[in-house]
Amino acid sequence: MTEKQRAAHRARIQAALDSITPEEDAVLTKAALEDPDTVLITELSKRKPGRPVADITKTPVSIRLSPDVLDYFRSGGPGWQSRIDEALREAAGLKKHA
Repeated sequence: MTEKQRAAHRARIQAALDSITPEEDAVLTKAALEDPDTVLITELSKRKPGRPVADITKTPVSIRLSPDVLDYFRSGGPGWQSRIDEALREAAGLKKHA
């Protein structure tokens, strides 16, 4: 989907949302809250679909590593950044996250 198509899609969604009256919104909200299959979304995030939600969020940083160190951790496949984090926690004498 191109950016132009995404923008048009967002505009259609916004127009549909804007067309709902407060009364209609109240009826829809009541029905959704009474539906046992409804999952309340209390916080929206920009995470990618399928990515796990961490109990403890990490801070993105830029760090320079030796190529052989980076190759070593990346050779283990997905999760290489977490393995670097674990190695640094161990080296610093910090407890592992649950």
